[in-house]
Amino acid sequence: MHRLDSAMEKAAVLMEALPYIQDFKGSVVLLKLGGSVMESEANLDSLMGDISLMNAVGIKVVIVHGGGKAISKAIKESGHEPLFVDGLRVTDEMTMEIVRKTLNNVVNPDLVRRLQARGTNARPLHGNWIFTARRITEPDRGYVGHVVHADTRAVCEMLDAGIVPVVTPLGTGEGDQHLYNINADFAAAALAKALRVRKFALVSDVPGLLRDPSDPETLFSTLRLDEVDSLKSQGILSGGMLPKIESCEAAIRAGVRKVHLVDGRMPHSLLLEIFTREGVGTEITE
Repeated sequence: MHRLDSAMEKAAVLMEALPYIQDFKGSVVLLKLGGSVMESEANLDSLMGDISLMNAVGIKVVIVHGGGKAISKAIKESGHEPLFVDGLRVTDEMTMEIVRKTLNNVVNPDLVRRLQARGTNARPLHGNWIFTARRITEPDRGYVGHVVHADTRAVCEMLDAGIVPVVTPLGTGEGDQHLYNINADFAAAALAKALRVRKFALVSDVPGLLRDPSDPETLFSTLRLDEVDSLKSQGILSGGMLPKIESCEAAIRAGVRKVHLVDGRMPHSLLLEIFTREGVGTEITE
């Protein structure tokens, strides 16, 4: 009887998810995976399982990933110290080469392999093939740029073929053709805007936006854009959270319907976000 009860519970969960599966089938969902959440084998395994299931039920998933911790580790191994200004990495010529090798040759292939091992047709897509970047000069952080154009043709072709594009946050300079490091949150937001995705989720190692970073109970379940300036002045929005919220703001103003900050440490957080009414994390609204 216990086995039958367990099976009935599983069937009930599937039936609860059915309306959401039907609603999102054929929709484009863009996921930004933070470098920190990818450091845990258990977290990463759970995320890859969620993404594979989303793809299997007909959701068109695009992944843009960071690799901050892996890059910082590689920089330290080279005998240097990582340097950040306002949450964005300072990138000289030497650092740029380390960023390129780490993202294109280590982090990206690992994500692709993990998805392929689950039967998901994933392929690498280096960001400098699709993002045109302009150098950030105030303050000058070296070869760090912001996206001025996202060419979606390759992404759309892959999605139409049932492929999950796994995109690195790199860009080609609009004037000098140099390789540029782009904050992954901003790269993801630029692609979400260009694709006009159904849902945009930033997956990291925090529950969402917290009024007190040391207290998970201070989570903002919803954040309106008109609250952002006040939170900046109060110092609640700072450091690495600042580019996340600014990228969410840009995506919403460009017409992206839903933006969420999701805790990738929570088992199956993506499935809870997509297939349940309550969702998880912080929802950013206009």
